[in-house]
Amino acid sequence: MTEMTELILASGSKTRADMLTAAGVIFSTIRPMVDEDAIKDALVAEHAPARDIADTLADMKARSVSAIKPGKLVLGSDQVIFKDGILYSKAVTRDAATATLKGLSGGSHELVSAAVIYEDGQPVWRAAQSVKLTMRTLSDDYITHYLDAIGDAAYWSAGAYQLEGLGAQLFTRVEGDFFAVLGLPLLPVLDYLRRREILPL
Repeated sequence: MTEMTELILASGSKTRADMLTAAGVIFSTIRPMVDEDAIKDALVAEHAPARDIADTLADMKARSVSAIKPGKLVLGSDQVIFKDGILYSKAVTRDAATATLKGLSGGSHELVSAAVIYEDGQPVWRAAQSVKLTMRTLSDDYITHYLDAIGDAAYWSAGAYQLEGLGAQLFTRVEGDFFAVLGLPLLPVLDYLRRREILPL
């Protein structure tokens, strides 16, 4: 990898960073300065599809970092969860996490994970993947037990779950890409990095 093609992950997500590291990608990380809640609220008010919301959030993250890092590839990524027209964002309190799990319990929801890569302030690549997840009916006692067990991890992702961990016990069916559920359409990203010769062919 040359200095001019260094990859920057525009994210504060440990999960996304761990995914790239495990896949053998060399990168640095910069947390983007983006008001995600304001963007989500505006798009929901416009009845934007889940895919557009995830793509816009990923785009804004990559754009904000690309503006200060010319000559670098900047990867932004985001995911959103929709069920019955309701957008579920990251919970910030125990009560909010409980409400999220009760809302998702006993049905299917759509998770869309999007990634956008910028170079010199311009988008050069984007991808999005949609996953359908079916959650079993959760009792109040189980939700309490689950949140006790995962602690602060309940606030790391939009659905208050991590499929790679104890969150797997919440589901009866997952239709789609595993990496997308974790928050990044990893395989398409890796394909693009190979085409750019940032990863070996």
